[in-house]
Parts: sequence; C-alpha cells; structure tokens
Amino acid sequence: MLIYFLIFFGKIIEVSLMTLRVVLITKGERKLGAVIAFFEICLWMLIVSNVIDGLMDDPFKAIAYALGFSLGNYLGSWLENQIGIGTSQVQIIVRAEHGYDLSQYLYKQGYACTVVEGQGKTFTRNILYVIAPRKKVQSIIKLAKQHQKNAVISVHDTKPFYGGYGIRK
Repeated sequence: MLIYFLIFFGKIIEVSLMTLRVVLITKGERKLGAVIAFFEICLWMLIVSNVIDGLMDDPFKAIAYALGFSLGNYLGSWLENQIGIGTSQVQIIVRAEHGYDLSQYLYKQGYACTVVEGQGKTFTRNILYVIAPRKKVQSIIKLAKQHQKNAVISVHDTKPFYGGYGIRK
C-alpha cells in the first residue's frame, strides 16, 4: 500500500515541478528552469522504475501513476498562478474624459502607465497601458474598477522587457 502512495505523491510533485519549469523557461528564467529540470528528471526516474517493475502483476501502480499525473497538472498550474511568475500588460480602456484622472490615480498608487488616444464607435477613448509584475495584476484591476466602473480591461502576459518606469530587468 505504501508504494501506491509514494508513486501517487511522487508523481504529483514531479508533474508540479515540470509545470513550473516550463513556465519559468517560457518567461525567460532558463537557469532556474534547468535546476528544477535536474530534480524533476531524478524524481521521474525513481517513480517510473518503481511503476514498471512488476507492472503486469500489480496494475494499481499504473492507476496511482495516472492519478498523480492528473492531480500534478492541476496542482502545478494552481501553484504557478499563486506564485505569479513574470510580467503582464494591463490594458484599460475608458472614455477620454476619464483617462487622465485614472492615469494620475494609478501613478499615485505606484503604477506607471502610458495613455494613448483611440476612437470607439461613439466616443473618443483613452487606452491606458500598465506593465507590472503578474502578482500585482488583480490589484491594478481593482484600482481601475474602483475609479472607473465601466472600464474595459484586458490582461496580456509579456516576455521579459527592458527599461521603462518602475520595473527594471
């Protein structure tokens, strides 16, 4: 019975590490991704060797492995979301008469933004671009909604960037 738990929980940890590694590498954190890859593959070899050994006599090992894989994907993506690796661009679209006030409000809260004029169907709009750590995105959305309830907000993940105000790489 212990072997099933070891396979199950080991696979959860291994797949969670895999998820984090992939995200880190795509966000430009190659060195940390490589370190995680080392531990991930060591754990994978231990788990797979235990699953394959006597698999025909004990198919429950495969079930423990598959369940651990499934739960590991879920847990890894949840964990990555909690950690909030990387930077995001928050785009906030408001009527032009509210754009300047909202940008000043965001500046006072410690966020830099760029304001661009645009044309909507019936009104001139301001588009505010804010680049911030992913951990801060929900805070920015909350601030924008508090100041301008009908703002249209979209969030885009960004690759590493250089320069600008507030964030340096």
